[in-house]
Amino acid sequence: MSKYILKDFSDQSELLFDYQSASERDIPQVNAHLHTPHSFSFFDSIPDIFRQALKENVRVLGINDFYLADGFREFYEEGLKAGIFPMFNIEIVGLMLKEQYNRFRINDPVNPGRTYLSGKGLDYPFHLDETLACSLKNARLEIQLHVKEIFKKANRIIREQDPELNLKYSDIKRIFARKFVTERHISKAIRTLIFDKYENLSDRKKILMKLCGTTECAADMSDYACVENEIRSRFLKSGGRAFVAEKLSAFLPVSEVLQIILNAGGIPCYSVLLDDEQGRCTEYEANKQILLNELLAYNVHCIEFLPSRNNPEILKDYARFFSNKDFLVLFGTAHSTPEEKPLRVNTRDGKYLDEELSGISYDGASVIAAHQYLRARGETGYVSSEGIPQKKRINEFIALGKAVIHKFINAEPRTKSR
Repeated sequence: MSKYILKDFSDQSELLFDYQSASERDIPQVNAHLHTPHSFSFFDSIPDIFRQALKENVRVLGINDFYLADGFREFYEEGLKAGIFPMFNIEIVGLMLKEQYNRFRINDPVNPGRTYLSGKGLDYPFHLDETLACSLKNARLEIQLHVKEIFKKANRIIREQDPELNLKYSDIKRIFARKFVTERHISKAIRTLIFDKYENLSDRKKILMKLCGTTECAADMSDYACVENEIRSRFLKSGGRAFVAEKLSAFLPVSEVLQIILNAGGIPCYSVLLDDEQGRCTEYEANKQILLNELLAYNVHCIEFLPSRNNPEILKDYARFFSNKDFLVLFGTAHSTPEEKPLRVNTRDGKYLDEELSGISYDGASVIAAHQYLRARGETGYVSSEGIPQKKRINEFIALGKAVIHKFINAEPRTKSR
């Protein structure tokens, strides 16, 4: 295990003095929410992520895989080599049973009650108390059992259409995934299986229409990402022939998700879905004041956006509102789908964040950096173990975090830190 360099950083006063004395203090580009191949990612490897980040001058990256921290070590070591500050995050899907019963959507546009939450700035290395570690492990197991059921059903339908086509779960795990297999891995495996046998675009479309039970296929057969999305939405998801309903046991109560995040040293963070292409928000997010009140009731004081799916004006309205309420506001790209897109955060219209949003982004990431630094030194971070934030000191945390990030990204490159 590589030694965590933040433990060896000088004390706060020296860090702040060095930062304030620096001749250049540009605002670095931040991507605070990024999935890696340990869950599902556009990128084939973690080093690929950092190579692309350097090309785009993104100097703060937050790993944000579903349910696990398996990529933390490699993410940290690549950050050391590249001079890119690593944020250690995790994403867990919780469930609000009352909202599910009332068909009330939170931040999932399709599944009522389903709630995506992230933990930001977790301790490195990752650690949980035994009981909570067991809860997280059981949630992962339930998800993998569900994915295996989808795989079995999908493979049976595929073989009915063409006996020569055969998926193997072990191959999907070995070739396309790591320890954690998802629907997107299955979609990619199905697309690869079909395209390897059928070279003609028309033949590919015919077999896909048979699998999906449709008379048309909107996907461009030359666009792999588009085809994989079509397979997932029309074949594996609700309404598709290979769909398998998830059990309630696959989702943890929100209260338990928050416990896991705090126990791992992190800051609970709500992922804002915001508007769709018709400008509509979910019932939970339609009124930003009500959303604020709901999050405060859960003791959540951090939110994040994935701006590529949002209208720039609506995004700025919500981001500015929560920032003015002393919420930590973060932005990311996820890269949890097969489409190629920039690592530098941009909005739905393809434009990068403006100066105001970039500043909000950097301030939020700086608080996370200060939190990681203080936790690494055995001190209390921005939130206590009970989740109470130090909002009256938020400007101190912003200043300290900027100094921590500056120190990290300007350190001498190294391959290992022992």
